[in-house]
Amino acid sequence: METYALLLGSTLSAGTVLALAALGLLINEKAGIVNLGAEGMMLCAAIAGFATVVHTGSTALGFVAGMAAGALLAALFGWLVIWLNTNQYATGLALTLFGAGFSAFVGLGYVQAQMPERPKFAVPFLADLPVVGDALFRLHPLVYGAVVLAAVMVWFLYRTRAGLVLRAVGESPQSAHALGYPVRGIRLAAVMFGGALCGLAGAYISTVYTPMWVEGMVSGRGWIALALTTFATWRPARVLLGAYLFGGVTMLQFHLQATGVQVASQLLSMLPYLATIVVLVLISRNPAWIRANMPASLGKPFYPG
Repeated sequence: METYALLLGSTLSAGTVLALAALGLLINEKAGIVNLGAEGMMLCAAIAGFATVVHTGSTALGFVAGMAAGALLAALFGWLVIWLNTNQYATGLALTLFGAGFSAFVGLGYVQAQMPERPKFAVPFLADLPVVGDALFRLHPLVYGAVVLAAVMVWFLYRTRAGLVLRAVGESPQSAHALGYPVRGIRLAAVMFGGALCGLAGAYISTVYTPMWVEGMVSGRGWIALALTTFATWRPARVLLGAYLFGGVTMLQFHLQATGVQVASQLLSMLPYLATIVVLVLISRNPAWIRANMPASLGKPFYPG
């Protein structure tokens, strides 16, 4: 039972990375913007957060640095695609390539760096419960924060006027503009918020999940987070569920290796990405269902009259 409890706890921790990034990208896409630069933003945020913690000893400052790095890169992306009307897909890919190279260059001096000792987290009383205590109540606070964030986003998108305006911008920016809403400003704010969450996910990887810096350590999680938004049909609660599903698949490979399953490690490492492809193929079999849930102006430029 203890083994499965540890697997559950590891699943929640792994899923938190995907949940944070995917929730940020969900806000982008609700506003009609596709940002394929998530991987690059997460890498830059990972080195920014790690370097900050190494020099200050504060994980909180590391998270702030990661969010700032993600938001800054997202603002650059937003300026290019929203004001200069560059192609969203090409610009996002360029951002990913830039982030991979820039983070590798900046991180050269931090490959062997050591982080200070981190405090242990535990929910009082609940952490002492047998089995479930270790699985659910000894996790980093950001794991619980991701669940709260998903709930807040559900409320924001479907219960507030601001959420209604954001969704209107994603559905018909021309109509929102005609009603007097600053479509470009709303889209930029959504893009920067999404970038900040991707940055938080990147900083979480390098300072909490695997407290170290290695070139390319995001390892495709940005792409999986992008796929999650489609998998979840642009719903925050489903994003959270999908993140834990993919987190479980990721941790399953380590569990199988630990239990002595005779399967090549390379095949096990393929599991998260294979699961992503299978899910996307299954969803794509029903294009009408995707169109019914997808923001109508997703990926389309807006030219104010």
